[in-house]
Amino acid sequence: MYILDEPSAHLDVEQRSQATKTIKRFAENNKKTAMVVDHDIYMIDMLSERLIVFEGEPAVYGEAHSPTDMQKGMNKFLSNLDITFRRDEDTSRPRVNKKDSHLDRLQKSKGEYYYYNVDE
Repeated sequence: MYILDEPSAHLDVEQRSQATKTIKRFAENNKKTAMVVDHDIYMIDMLSERLIVFEGEPAVYGEAHSPTDMQKGMNKFLSNLDITFRRDEDTSRPRVNKKDSHLDRLQKSKGEYYYYNVDE
């Protein structure tokens, strides 16, 4: 297992994309697990198959939830932040919906904070 802490730090968007592809390819080709801790949701979105959500208050208490699939984990994480995500139509990158927009309200009403498919 490889544990990487903030591998996207100080990288621009293109470098993050390349680093993500390199990490994923290395792990898959060598049949290894890469555990990545990062604040860059775009990198986590491109890289991850599963997610561990940590909740708490810094220096007071914390809780680590069991590993889960991306949809369930990101729904938990994003609902705590009270934001919803969509995928940009042109770039496929994650984008935060405008608070109280039609899509934001729709996703929240469905409990789907992470890439809700409006066509469903």
